[in-house]
Amino acid sequence: MRFAPRAETFPAHTPAASQVFTTVLSHGPLTRLEAGRRAGLSPAAVTKAVRPLLEAGYLVEDAGLPQEEGRPALGRPATLVRVDGTRALFIGVKATGDELIAVLTDLCCRVLLARRTPLPDRTPRSVLTSLADLVQELHAHAAGLGAPVLGLGIAVSGDVDRAEGVVRYSPFLEWRDVPLAELAAATTGLPVTVDHDVRALTVAEQWFGAGAGLTDFAVVTVGAGIGCGLVVHGRVVAGAHGVAGEMGHVTADPAGPPCHCGNRGCVEAIAGDAAILARVSEVAGRQVTDTAEALVLARQGLPGVREVYARAGEAIGRGIATVANLLGPQRVIISGEGLAAYDLFAEHIRDSFTAAAFGSAAQCDVQTRPLPFEEWARGAAAAAIQSFITSAPTGKG
Repeated sequence: MRFAPRAETFPAHTPAASQVFTTVLSHGPLTRLEAGRRAGLSPAAVTKAVRPLLEAGYLVEDAGLPQEEGRPALGRPATLVRVDGTRALFIGVKATGDELIAVLTDLCCRVLLARRTPLPDRTPRSVLTSLADLVQELHAHAAGLGAPVLGLGIAVSGDVDRAEGVVRYSPFLEWRDVPLAELAAATTGLPVTVDHDVRALTVAEQWFGAGAGLTDFAVVTVGAGIGCGLVVHGRVVAGAHGVAGEMGHVTADPAGPPCHCGNRGCVEAIAGDAAILARVSEVAGRQVTDTAEALVLARQGLPGVREVYARAGEAIGRGIATVANLLGPQRVIISGEGLAAYDLFAEHIRDSFTAAAFGSAAQCDVQTRPLPFEEWARGAAAAAIQSFITSAPTGKG
């Protein structure tokens, strides 16, 4: 089903306007002076950037900071600038191999409604049909909120070219060279941004999560795959070919098991869910197809199963150390559905990371942050918001 969204563009497609807007979005409400300090812009540049955003209603000014009791007033209180979250709405969708998870957010990326739907099969046609049904439901809810839906973000695992809107390869959907942004835009009528799921999650973490205020950090996700999103000097890095941060395909053991990418001993070939289940099945002497069952066997002490998770933890720790050695992030945030096994491999991640990290790289703050897939869908919405405020999105509605 095709919708007829209100055509609208961000009122100031300049680097300064985008920088001021994202700064206020992440850290606001702020005074103009503080927004300029955080964004590294002069007061004149901030004033020029803010003016059209205020006129278009994307930013609003509030009364000044409250007077602290017992302190004399020194001049007029500073006016605060904040994003008006009710000004626009966005939809974010996270695609797995089995289901679509969708959220409707406001301009501040606050989730207003979340929905899930199973995928009957993984063909692009079937996935697009399920996507259209979800978008229709969220769009119907948005109609009662009095704000336009200005973009759709879709987060997919694998090799995703955001600039072209193409899924080059997604192992869990079994897709190759699918022009998803173009197809989804034609199906929904919305401007579409397609991004790698971990990079989209990283945008949300940079703006609102454990990466807020940091210039250099990484998000490592463990589960069906092993992903890594990178922020370097305040920017989410995609690389020249869109595959920056593929920690899952760092070689942890050259003599290790084969990986679906064609190499051997990748972190994902040792620590991804499929690899763990295959190895647990070997150890148990029977087919184990469910991660919850594998966890039960490990916690019951079935001989050899804990060692499978230990080896996974060592591979993950080695991969994180590689990221730390190359980029020196202030923090690495570990998330993903694989954290259900964290008690089984946390010590091994830490020990392997410490052993492989070089010098001061070992001082990197490694922390865990369990996030449901609704947060990944929120990341997709954040990517759509990012496209809206920085450049024209890939898909044409």
